[in-house]
Amino acid sequence: MPKNYVSNSKESVRMFKSDLLESVSKVHYSVPLFIFVPVIIYFCWKAIWEQQLSAVQFAEFYLLGLFIWTLTEYVMHRFVFHWEPKKGNKMLERIHFIFHGVHHDYPSDAHRLVMPPSVSIPLSAAFYFLFSLFLETGPLAAFFSAFMTGYLFYDMTHYMLHHANFKNKFWKKLKKHHMLHHYDDASKGYGVSSPLWDKVFSSDFLNKKDD
Repeated sequence: MPKNYVSNSKESVRMFKSDLLESVSKVHYSVPLFIFVPVIIYFCWKAIWEQQLSAVQFAEFYLLGLFIWTLTEYVMHRFVFHWEPKKGNKMLERIHFIFHGVHHDYPSDAHRLVMPPSVSIPLSAAFYFLFSLFLETGPLAAFFSAFMTGYLFYDMTHYMLHHANFKNKFWKKLKKHHMLHHYDDASKGYGVSSPLWDKVFSSDFLNKKDD
């Protein structure tokens, strides 16, 4: 993604002529918590009490779900959000801008830092049905509760990286990683909640020293 225009304004740029579409493209950062914390609790309950997974079984599939989320986050950000259409195709360029380009142009827009329910709910449902093709009910519940925990951590982390001032060394380093992605080189640093897969796939900022 080329570094053309970057605004540090916290105001939201209008993307749609329709008031309805404009409204569903924005969301307060707390909304995913109200939607997905109950989902996570439900699937934990389903795995442990309804399906009666043992503590070891639950832990195994929960850790697997967290691990798969980290890879999903990286792949989605690198190959979906940063997929660039050929120049001249106005429709695809518009879609690209709506999905992620607007965030790079207006990275401080507080209303477009977490995924709106209009996107997150259908996407999470699609992932659930995908995973259901490979996992039985009990393991699926444990796995999906972790996968959604990972997503929620990603969303909250993304908001904080843009709007919180950290003193902790870990969070300062993670914020620097993401700010380099925005302001230095958007072709690197795709991990938001973790730089793990950037290191694995050589898309990390290897030559940037810590402050």
